[in-house]
Amino acid sequence: MATTTKKTTTKKAAPKKAAPKKTPTRATAAKKPATAVAKKAPAKSPAKAPAKKRVAAKKQPEKMRSFRIARDQPAFTTFQITRQTVYWIILVAFIIFAQLWILKLQVEVATLLDAQQTQLQDF
Repeated sequence: MATTTKKTTTKKAAPKKAAPKKTPTRATAAKKPATAVAKKAPAKSPAKAPAKKRVAAKKQPEKMRSFRIARDQPAFTTFQITRQTVYWIILVAFIIFAQLWILKLQVEVATLLDAQQTQLQDF
């Protein structure tokens, strides 16, 4: 009976880069004996499934836009009733009404104070 084995290939991890060596000073160079450093074998990583390729959405070029000629602006001194003109008229009317109402209240308060003061002087 013949057995067949399935061969799988695994990617070896890249060896780690050694840290840059410091240059020994005179005092430490004489004290330290040279020793051989044993390197560890790189660890094997488990086999991974191949990465899926993502298809980027194709960008459609934007339509060319041409510059438009700007409209002629009317002269500053021309008068035309627009929606904004109506809003300003309503706002000014409200402000004038509020000021007249406040003035009326002030006159009423002043007359009440005058009447009270004349009553106190009569006694």
